[in-house]
Amino acid sequence: MKSKEHIRQVRDKVIEKFKAGLGYKKISQALNIPRSTVQAIIQKWKEYGTTVNLPRQGRPPKLTDRTRRALIRNAAKRPMVTLDELQRSTAQVGESVHRTTISRALHKVGLYGRVARRKPSLTENHKKSRLQFATSHVGDTANMWKKVLWSDETKMELFGQNAKRYVWRKTNTEHHSEHTIPTVTYGGGSIMLWGCFSSAGTGKLVRLPGRDT
Repeated sequence: MKSKEHIRQVRDKVIEKFKAGLGYKKISQALNIPRSTVQAIIQKWKEYGTTVNLPRQGRPPKLTDRTRRALIRNAAKRPMVTLDELQRSTAQVGESVHRTTISRALHKVGLYGRVARRKPSLTENHKKSRLQFATSHVGDTANMWKKVLWSDETKMELFGQNAKRYVWRKTNTEHHSEHTIPTVTYGGGSIMLWGCFSSAGTGKLVRLPGRDT
């Protein structure tokens, strides 16, 4: 009890000196306590008008702030990291928590597990060429584009890996390269297809003649 009364007395002295116009540094030196402690006492007094210890609301968090920040950095840097991997990383620092606890921590900062989109694998030259094409036609009229027929051919994989892969991402970032799975044209078998579309709609999908690979 005496130690608690002494702590209360110190807190009251902090507020007394603060009201007298002393700064955090001078109060810290005068009472021989850390400056961060002085700041915390004054902020609490400003918010609640008291220096008494307030009762803790709810259960204490299962994750420390340091571990929670590490989880968020890990998921943001490695979007395809799994919950099991994140769970093991927390256990390595002595904080064994359930997968749902990790999910809630990531959800609070806007990171959600979503199925990764499959997109064609593009090199830097591909990206530069597409950007150059787009910027060179940015001023074209809608009537001009009505005269354009878009077509392409592709090799469709018949027996490839179609398993879903989840990524941690924020809303409207599904097409970012780090959140997609590059697709390639090989597998256990494939066929060649040709298709087209225009402003009037899509054309028929045509299977090109030739031996399947």
